[in-house]
Amino acid sequence: MSLSPDTVRTDRAAPAAARPVPPPERMGARRWCILAVLCAAQFMAALDFSIVSVALPTIGDDLGFELSHLQWVITAFALPSGGFLLLFARAGDLYGRRRWFLVGLSLFTVTSLAGGLAQEPLPLLAARVGQGLATAMIVPTGMALITTSFPEGPLRNKALGINGALLSLGFTAGVILGGVITESLNWRWTMFINVPFGIVAVLVTLLLVAESHNAGKGTLDVPGAVTVSGGLLAVIHGVTTADRSGWTDPVVLVSLAAGVALLVAFVRIESRSASPLVPLHVLTRRTVGWGNFAGLVTFSMITSVVFLMTMYMHQVMAYDPLRIGLCFASLGGAMLVAGPLVPRLVRVWGPGATLAAGLLVQTAGTLMLLLLGTGGGPALLLVGTGIAGWGHMMAVVSYTIAATSGLSDALQGAAGGLATTAQLVGLTIGTPVIGAIATGRIASLEAASVSAAEATVSGVHLGIAAVAVVLVVGVLTTALLLRGPQAAPVPATAAQDA
Repeated sequence: MSLSPDTVRTDRAAPAAARPVPPPERMGARRWCILAVLCAAQFMAALDFSIVSVALPTIGDDLGFELSHLQWVITAFALPSGGFLLLFARAGDLYGRRRWFLVGLSLFTVTSLAGGLAQEPLPLLAARVGQGLATAMIVPTGMALITTSFPEGPLRNKALGINGALLSLGFTAGVILGGVITESLNWRWTMFINVPFGIVAVLVTLLLVAESHNAGKGTLDVPGAVTVSGGLLAVIHGVTTADRSGWTDPVVLVSLAAGVALLVAFVRIESRSASPLVPLHVLTRRTVGWGNFAGLVTFSMITSVVFLMTMYMHQVMAYDPLRIGLCFASLGGAMLVAGPLVPRLVRVWGPGATLAAGLLVQTAGTLMLLLLGTGGGPALLLVGTGIAGWGHMMAVVSYTIAATSGLSDALQGAAGGLATTAQLVGLTIGTPVIGAIATGRIASLEAASVSAAEATVSGVHLGIAAVAVVLVVGVLTTALLLRGPQAAPVPATAAQDA
């Protein structure tokens, strides 16, 4: 019996149609362990950014800091952690991400122990510089190890969602734990708690995490590293100094001008470098550039809200450090719950729409705080900060996904470095800028014989209004510039891999 041509075609097509579809990849126990150690390391690094902030008066009394110098306990950490991120991200690409991650973990552990044992101001500041350098190694290499350990798609989005939740939660948890530890134990334990974790993290990383680096031979872009690190250091120094000395102080103006000049020089150097620190085609990619701008907005404004609410609770509600820390539990809880859920929204809405929605929710929660008055309002404070925290986490997860999607593994170090730079620079610059607006209003009203409580409420309201304006700018730029599907993946050429 002969077969018709149609029958032949049908028979030939049958095996392909019947071929079983491979099941979706699952996390598995090994991947969960890898994710746990990578996320926990970044959580602890973020935690140390803020954990000593509540303990600053106690540290000053114990070690004999002058009041005007106490801020350096924060700044000594912020400068290197924000200034050297891109340098260590690129070093991880070239010489091994796991290697630099381990170096960072080891340095973080040793300097945490040294900080806890410090008996004078200078050793503590040196330890904080070491912690900042370690953070600049841990955060970008940890994020790059996540993106190279999990394939792009649902698994990576889930991993980035958990990582984003813990990284952002680290800052808030630092405020809470700083108050609890200082009140119940001693400020030194804000440093000592890192030591056992660091030892365990090093051992788990050695056992489970595979090395990852770019193929081919590349060279470190020294001129680019010097200019971007110097530029970020100068800008961060200028902004943090302005918080104490005012924006017209010559040191502030020189620092900011030098920072801008160095960053402009960095862009020119990268456009001509054969092995750039950050390839310009990555920096100018829509999802990377505007995604990271939104990340800078959400991080800088959430830390500003934490500062404003801390000032409000201290000056108006007369809360002690422990109660102030506990009042941020709703903010941290909302972020912790939202983090793992946001990737589901990203699958439905896409990263751009989820990011815009997150910034909008963060704006709504922030605006609720304008209802706070001189009589106090813990319930309103908890609800407002909780809503802001939920929106913030929507923005954090979706911007991280947007800023690292569609790029080859060879470019993940650069993308991760840019994403974490936006985070840490945002953590650093938001409070000084918004704080200057609020404290300026408070000082002018107190000079006019307005009561301290009324002046504080007015200053806090002005700061909240400024935060809302910045967030609305973030909503509009995201909605307009990150619409539509993600751009096509960018393949890494040999030059880009180098």
